[in-house]
Order: sequence, then structure tokens, then C-alpha cells
Amino acid sequence: MGDPTNGELSEGRGCIRTIRLKAVAGATRIDGGDEMKRFTLAGTALAAALMSSTAFAQEAATVAFLMPDQASTRYEEHDWPGFEAAMKELCADCTLIYQNANADVALQQQQFNSVIAQGAKVIVLDPVDSAAAAALVEIAKAQDVKVIAYDRPIPATPADFYVSFDNEGIGYAIAKSLVDHMKASGIADGSGVLEINGSPTDAAAGLIRDGIHRALDESAYEKLAEYDTPDWAPPKAQEWTAGQITRFGDKITGIVAANDGTAGGAIAALKAAGVNPLPPVTGNDATIAALQLIIAGDQYNTISKPSEIVAKAAAEVAVTFLKGETPTPETTLYDTPSKLFVPAVVTRENIKELIFDAGIQTADEVCTAEYADACKELGITN
Repeated sequence: MGDPTNGELSEGRGCIRTIRLKAVAGATRIDGGDEMKRFTLAGTALAAALMSSTAFAQEAATVAFLMPDQASTRYEEHDWPGFEAAMKELCADCTLIYQNANADVALQQQQFNSVIAQGAKVIVLDPVDSAAAAALVEIAKAQDVKVIAYDRPIPATPADFYVSFDNEGIGYAIAKSLVDHMKASGIADGSGVLEINGSPTDAAAGLIRDGIHRALDESAYEKLAEYDTPDWAPPKAQEWTAGQITRFGDKITGIVAANDGTAGGAIAALKAAGVNPLPPVTGNDATIAALQLIIAGDQYNTISKPSEIVAKAAAEVAVTFLKGETPTPETTLYDTPSKLFVPAVVTRENIKELIFDAGIQTADEVCTAEYADACKELGITN
């Protein structure tokens, strides 16, 4: 059986089919669930008569999962595996397409058009550029394809549904946690804070920024400078922070970074400049690297938001659409029916409970040799 995508077709156990496309200008992979039983012309008539049209449409459906970049490891390590696992439970015969645009707007548009051409009936889209994604939603609507905005909203043209964590709430939570910590540590009112936001093309980053602004505006601390990080790239955050260290020196008493990648860049800049002790730095995503920095005392907080939760919700919404039903929203954001999850702030004080006791990560994954003593100190390991 030939593969029209010029990829590789492999038969797994029983009738499970797996198709893997060769990556071009970004990570691309297609995974099929259980393959629909092949019927001969002579044998299909009775089976087709017994199968409802709705069930057949669902079993035969193709669902695409399009992610924005590889700067964060979460998409490969958590979001896609979580979505794939949930879909295999909910619609074992659905064909799944996974692609990553590697922060390339044009590539994501090509991928979007490609999955429609391959018959995708539902597309879960985490846009590289939230504004540019509005045109993709219009293309899908014209072809009766449902779009689930994932993680990042699409403000200009409402998608059919939106699933995410409460991004404005995340921004407020990490900044409020920092402000409270600075106050408890005796840092004087009027002291300076840097703000490192996410990508200017990411509407979710804008929501996080709005939450940060609200928390800082409520505080007694002064914002020294603010930066929107292109593509959420840690090297860009590091470069900008290095410049602010030269500019403000020891006036920097705290840094609100919108995710763990930008936090890591800021911390690297502080260490390179010989800053000691480090000012508290926030984060978001609870990556392994960030958890290690928190355990070591280099990063103050992060957000525990297992991406698998949102991925599972996206799968449930996708299957609801495939059944011809309308998913029930919990709220509305940008005129889009939405389901938003509320995450928890993780600090060194509660990391054992929220991350390790909760089974989010294991000590084997996080407590490597460099962090062994600190993990013992926190009771993560014996």
C-alpha cells in the first residue's frame, strides 16, 4: 500500500496503522489509530447498513493537532502525547495528524492547508501568530472544518471552541506571588522589578502580560523596564536581561518572567554578570529545568499546569464535534466558547507536594546528581 505523502507506512500489531511523515522545516508526524477494517465490495453492504452514518463519520475521521514551536519542550513531551492518548481512548479508529510549525507562520499556514487536504474534520490549533490565525479559521469555516483554539486564543475571528489554562490568571498569580515574597523578605517599597513577557504575536502571552500588569499595579514596587520576547526565545530574554543589568544594576530586586524559558534566560544573564544573591525570578510551565532551578534556589516560582489536562479537554471537544454535537462551554473569551483551567503556583516551599507527591514529575527525572543534596533537603528524596 503506497503512502501518498511520501512518508513511511508501517503496520503495527493487529490492524493498527502508523504513518510517520518525514520532517521538513519543522517537526511533522502523523499517527493513525486503529485502522478501519477494510471491506471488500462484496462484504461491505451488510456492514454499512448496520453502521449509522454518525458512527461511521466519527470512526473514519481525521483530526489534526498543530503546535506552534519547538522553543518549549512541552509540545513534544506533554501536549501531543496527552492528546494522542486521549484520542485513542475516545476514538480509536480516528486518524491523527501531528505537526509543529517551529515558530514559522508561513509553515503553519502550509500545514493547516495540508491537513485540510488530507481530510481533517477537526483541527486543534495552537497558533504561531494569533492575528494571522484568523485567516486560517476563515478557511476552515468555508470548508466546514471545526477549529479548536488551543492554549493561545484567536481574538479576531472566533474559533469553534477554545481550551486553555486561564492565562491572565497565570500572569496575575506569578506576579502576585513574587510581590508577596518580596514584601515578606523586607524588600523596600519602590524597589525595582523587570518584566519579561512572551511573544508579541501570541495572544495568550498578551493575557499573561495583562495579569502581570494588574499585580504589579496593585503593588508598591516600580517596574523598571518591560520586554516582549520574540518567539518566547530564551536567548532573546537573556540578551535583554543582560542589558538591563548593565543599565540598572542592583536596582533590580525582582524579575517577573512569563514562562520558564524566559526565566531561565534571565537567570543565565544574572549569573553571567556575577549577581549574588540572585533576585527572585518567576516562571510558568513547570519544566524540568525550572523545577531544578527552584530546588536549587535560583528561580522563585513556576506554574504547575500539566498540559495533558488541556490536551485531554481538546480531545473531548474534538470528539464531540465529530459526533455532530455542540460542546458545552464554561465561559466565553473573545466571543469564543471556552473551557479554562486554573493552575497552581509552585515555589520551593510546596514543590514536593504539588509536583512530586502529585505525580507530575518523579525524583528520578528531576533530582539528578547536581540537585541531589537540595532534593534531600526538601524531602523529595531520602
